[in-house]
Amino acid sequence: MTTNNPETVSVDNASTEEANINELTEDDTNLSYIQEIETVIASMAEEQKVMVAQNEAGHLWKFKYGSVEVYIKLTGETDDDTLTVWSYVLKLPAKNEPELMRRLLQMNWLSTMESHFAIVDNQIVIVATRTVAELSPGEISRAITIVATLADDNDEFLVEEFGQ
Repeated sequence: MTTNNPETVSVDNASTEEANINELTEDDTNLSYIQEIETVIASMAEEQKVMVAQNEAGHLWKFKYGSVEVYIKLTGETDDDTLTVWSYVLKLPAKNEPELMRRLLQMNWLSTMESHFAIVDNQIVIVATRTVAELSPGEISRAITIVATLADDNDEFLVEEFGQ
């Protein structure tokens, strides 16, 4: 006589169930990244004007915060995908570029937290980027807030002192 133990699960079924759970978790996680980004933007965007784009490269948002435009790109939902937040603060070429670069490097040392100044498209930006592996809602909010605040706090000063 054979008995079936209800707590015994075949290896094939366990693998399938685990894959289904992982797939659902990944979908929920991706959805929550998008929802969290949109929640943070809604709390910061002036006049609630937000540009949103989506294609095979991911999601892109743009909104105005103070005197700057803030961009957010989420490339996807896997651990290797990235969240990048940036804002342009000064067009190059600039006056006294050696002093500008020195100042930006000094600011990168202790003033920019998880973000940093960089050069993109011949412009100075403040940027924060990381993979989405184990990304929490607090980290999403912090990255967006830091970049937006530092860009808004520094763009006018940098343009006044180094702009052409």
